[in-house]
Amino acid sequence: MTLNDPDVVAGDYASETSLLARRSIYETSEGPDAREVVWRHIIAAQPTAVLEVGPGPGELSERIDRDLDTSIVAVDLSPRMVELTRARGIDALVGDVQALPFGDAEFDLVVAAWVLFHPADLDRALAEITRVLRPGGHLVAATNSEHHLAELWELVGGHHLSYSFSAENAESALRRHFASVEIELVEGWVTFADTATVRDYVASSIVCRHRAERFPELRAPLRARRRNAVFVAAKAT
Repeated sequence: MTLNDPDVVAGDYASETSLLARRSIYETSEGPDAREVVWRHIIAAQPTAVLEVGPGPGELSERIDRDLDTSIVAVDLSPRMVELTRARGIDALVGDVQALPFGDAEFDLVVAAWVLFHPADLDRALAEITRVLRPGGHLVAATNSEHHLAELWELVGGHHLSYSFSAENAESALRRHFASVEIELVEGWVTFADTATVRDYVASSIVCRHRAERFPELRAPLRARRRNAVFVAAKAT
């Protein structure tokens, strides 16, 4: 199984349960919040028309709609995520980032927070994002490092995940489609209080959930380094 296997992705996002469980670790996070770094770059772009791809339950789209003077539309492959996003009052529709249902140059900002490692064809997804952006428009995309939470995964034999869009390899993919690319690394720590907390987190992972019961008993809380990256890519003018 891989993070960009369409069947695996569809199964995981048929419900919000696993996604919310994965996000819950940030309740004990120390250091800069990558989500706030994304927000800072969204504000800096001064957008007037925003597309969020892969909004999940829609919190970020709702924040954009509430706090910025801009229009916002969201697209997600998961009917459940679209349902949750619409419940927040956001214009959301079921769609694929690899074939966006919009005309050319409709948006001046596209936001993709922890989603671009899911498309089966990353280059096709990036080409579509570029197509719907206006000249000079921006993509703000967040992802993880391949070493994200390494201290946790080492205790179950390593993560062995191949990210198609990671802190390490996303820049080269983005430069094939955008005129300029900037990266901001965001690191901190997450504390897992006990064995049950760790096992619940591993069980919520997309491709490693079968390892949850293998996790050894902890004698003390486990601290693991959070390694995220936020990319800002600009389309040629």
